Amino acid sequence: MPMSEGSSAPIRLSTRVVGFLLLSLLIGLGAIGTTLYLSWQLEGGAAAINAAGSLRKQTYRLSLSLYEYAGQPDQARRQRIADDLAVFDRTLNLLRHGDPARPLYLPQDEAVYQAFARVRAHYANNILPPARAVQAGAPVPDAAALRRNADDFVDQLDGLVGLVEHYNERRTMLLQASQVILIIMAIVGCTTQIYLMFLLIFRPLELLGQGMQRMAARDLSVRLPVETRDEFGALAAGFNDMADQLSEVYDTLEMRVNDKTAMLNEQNRELSLLYGTTALLNENFEGQELCQGFVEYLRAWFGAAACSVRVADPSASQAHLLASDQLPSLLAEAAECRQIDDCLCGQVLRQNHAVIQDFRAGVPEGFPATCTRLGFAQVSAFPVRTRQRQTGFFTLYFHEPHDFSPRDMQLLDSLGNHLGNALENLRLSASERELAVTQERNLLAQGLHDSIAQGLSFLNLQVQMLDAALQRVDVDEARSIVPLLHTGVQESYEDVRDLLQNFRARLGEDDLRAALEATVSKFRRQTGLPVTFSASGHGVPLPTDLQIQVLFILQEALSNVRKHALGADHVWVDYVEGPDLKLTIRDNGAGFADARMADQGERHVGLRIMHERADRLGASLNIQSVDGVTVSLVLSAQQRGKHSKEVS
Repeated sequence: MPMSEGSSAPIRLSTRVVGFLLLSLLIGLGAIGTTLYLSWQLEGGAAAINAAGSLRKQTYRLSLSLYEYAGQPDQARRQRIADDLAVFDRTLNLLRHGDPARPLYLPQDEAVYQAFARVRAHYANNILPPARAVQAGAPVPDAAALRRNADDFVDQLDGLVGLVEHYNERRTMLLQASQVILIIMAIVGCTTQIYLMFLLIFRPLELLGQGMQRMAARDLSVRLPVETRDEFGALAAGFNDMADQLSEVYDTLEMRVNDKTAMLNEQNRELSLLYGTTALLNENFEGQELCQGFVEYLRAWFGAAACSVRVADPSASQAHLLASDQLPSLLAEAAECRQIDDCLCGQVLRQNHAVIQDFRAGVPEGFPATCTRLGFAQVSAFPVRTRQRQTGFFTLYFHEPHDFSPRDMQLLDSLGNHLGNALENLRLSASERELAVTQERNLLAQGLHDSIAQGLSFLNLQVQMLDAALQRVDVDEARSIVPLLHTGVQESYEDVRDLLQNFRARLGEDDLRAALEATVSKFRRQTGLPVTFSASGHGVPLPTDLQIQVLFILQEALSNVRKHALGADHVWVDYVEGPDLKLTIRDNGAGFADARMADQGERHVGLRIMHERADRLGASLNIQSVDGVTVSLVLSAQQRGKHSKEVS
């Protein structure tokens, strides 16, 4: 019968089983203890019988010793009499007090105690005095008297032994009865345990298994009876609760599946829009082309009548139309649509959230009614943001009002952020390209100034001197100037060729060492100077844009050696590759003074270019003259991270 909810506290199954087992254990231990106690009593009584029986032999032996001593007294017989008396004393004391080392004691029975008292009295009155007298030198009683005393004492001992044996017989019967009871208890206990195990464990498990089989067969009406308050009762109640919930879930499964399917379709639709738009924004398009694809995709997706994207100017007073799809020309060219404060859509930039205007309730006061005249019933504008900064907005136009769910609003807000980031990335890419072009133009101008401009300045000066000599008709001076002009033109030509070679240089990831060696070989061929090149070390190669800087520095340094190292007849180039990059260029030319070098540093464009290239490497560039003779240029860099360098 099911238990009521207001029943008493549950009794755990483990408590029942453990309690029953403990009770069975206590009863069994009690029965075993009783059996052991009876066995111990029987063993003690048997030992007492043996001890008392030994006194019978000892009595006749003492009588014989006394008789022999009377016939022929000597010390040996006297000592034997003393030993026999000692045995009597030990045995009687043992029967009286028991033996703690082994079970030997007289049964706790009044008749036994009285018989033992009579034995002790007879010994003290009839056995011990004659023996003491003989030991003291008195004459031995006649043999008949000794025999009568011995027989009487043995009769007393026989009576004591008989009482103990009778007591042991009763204890033996009790022992047998206890053993029979123990066997009955074992049978009853085992039977009871089997029944309780079936009642408490096996039957609930069988009912639970039957219920699970019916449940597996889709019989959701199965319920288990809750008959106990233990774990199986709680398990049955839990099974019934599970069955109730499964029934409810099964009844509403189709509806839940439909709801989940609709939710998944909506989420897939949103993800499709988000991924499609993101993929479009990641394409390599220009800004206007990118926005045009965005508005076409968005208008078709939401079924809008038109869509447009406008970007705000830096003053945030006007919004310029960047792209539109199906937008009437009147709205595209309307002046009020360009003014942020005069247009409803422009309020997005002021309120920093989406603006949805339903024109069925009328046009708000102060704003033009151009959209309503064109047949639009709703205008929905959403912000375009870049790093939480509003840069514009996009607008959806509907002929019929369109309801946007919260998920749609969140999705459109995310699309606005994606569009803003894409436009910002395009702007940054354009700025980066413009900066790169500017830097290259600057390098070109620096290279032209350092090489060709100086050569042309020299040629200009020589032409002026040649003109003056011709005006003076000084042929010798004119002839001396012509070789200088030829040399200047040749040097300018070589500068132009070196400059073009620098701008055309391209390197792979692992080509720097080979490119440096090729540059040194070319310099060796052009100048005829002996050049010693050495390379050592290894490590992660520099990126290509940093390798080209190292190569340009070497080319500029060798060019300066060719043009300025007077008297140089040997050049050394040492390159150390690895995390601590180092490039050293030395020559044994005339050198320079430190003061002159400081002045040249302000005017020599080539030196400034080398320092700028070293800065791009994150390296230090040191140029010095040792004793005014040897000139050395040392480029050194220490790697930080993967490509960054620390100035050493």
